[in-house]
Amino acid sequence: MIPAEAGRPSLADTAGAGARTAVARPHLAVVGASGAVGSVLRGILSEHADVWGEIRLIASPRSAGRKLTVRGAETEVVALSEAAFDGIDVAMFAVPDGIAARWAPVAVAKGAVVVDNSGAFRRDPDVPLVVPEVNACAARVRPRGIIATPNCTTLSVIVALGALHAEYGLNELIVSSYQAVSGAGQAGIDTLRAQLSAVAGTELGATPGDVRRAVGDTLGPFPAPVALNVVPWTDRESGLSPSNSAEASPPDPEGGWSSEELMVRLESRKVLGLPDLRVTATCVRVPVLTAHSASVHARFEREVTVAGAHEILAAAPGVVLSDDPAAGEFPTPCDVVGTDPTWVGRVRRSLDDPRALELFVCADNLRKGAALNVAQVGELLAREWEAGEQGA
Repeated sequence: MIPAEAGRPSLADTAGAGARTAVARPHLAVVGASGAVGSVLRGILSEHADVWGEIRLIASPRSAGRKLTVRGAETEVVALSEAAFDGIDVAMFAVPDGIAARWAPVAVAKGAVVVDNSGAFRRDPDVPLVVPEVNACAARVRPRGIIATPNCTTLSVIVALGALHAEYGLNELIVSSYQAVSGAGQAGIDTLRAQLSAVAGTELGATPGDVRRAVGDTLGPFPAPVALNVVPWTDRESGLSPSNSAEASPPDPEGGWSSEELMVRLESRKVLGLPDLRVTATCVRVPVLTAHSASVHARFEREVTVAGAHEILAAAPGVVLSDDPAAGEFPTPCDVVGTDPTWVGRVRRSLDDPRALELFVCADNLRKGAALNVAQVGELLAREWEAGEQGA
């Protein structure tokens, strides 16, 4: 049963002036609690400091009534509806774009601040795009009552780049991403496992088309086999109607850019506050379950050194420097999966440009690439509540 708490102050309230007196911890809703990102988010909420009052789990009607664990307690899932947001102060959305586009404004109208992990609002100029290690202050100005978080590909690199930008001034970014199949959801994971079963113990991969014939119709969300292969096209369906397409990141079929590649460009610019930053991305799907990697060429306004970059990265919040290739120390997906930080290695100064660095980055796309960043933004809001403050 949803508690009725009419009249309790909300972070989204805009009436009145001055600081409020905190009367209780804010109540939280997790929308999409039974999904892949929602499951990781429940785990993170259980691991982090307990800053919440009630945590309400919301999912589709088919999941309603299930018992899921959060903060060590079994909690019954509530079906997504307008009433599900009664008494909620912060709503974390881990759902597809179309669902977020429909229901986030409903949650705001009910008095909640929304932290949205989908792509529905990332391009909206009235919705801040927030990575707490880089631009936490942006979360305080939210005209629509919504805060967006970047795509997992952008999040895999932006924490490290934000630290370097603060020192050297970034003016060009070239990224080649190597993206895990979990970026396509559970269907991506199931597809890779099915394809690996089809090719295991065979001599496949030696002649044109033999892998494709072996995996048959188990392509799932991918345009080509992922097992024993890499796929140089990662795109996504926005789930939005044409009338909402300005809030999505549509593909550019004429120019040949995928929506994922355009998102890296748009989101990096917005998070770093560099609207004219030169950004080029090539996004590739690889046969890895979880944790995205990226090869990054970053050019700066000032001359850089490896020693200086190491010092910055080693001290940066949310970054772990692992960079001794001769000793086999560099980040790989199978070593960073399940961890929170962005891992950085292979830091080199460009051979032809003293203002450019090359680096290799890995991050768990379900944690920092999604659920962790959402949780961190939510914790910023909880601190506002504790201090008796509210955003614009």
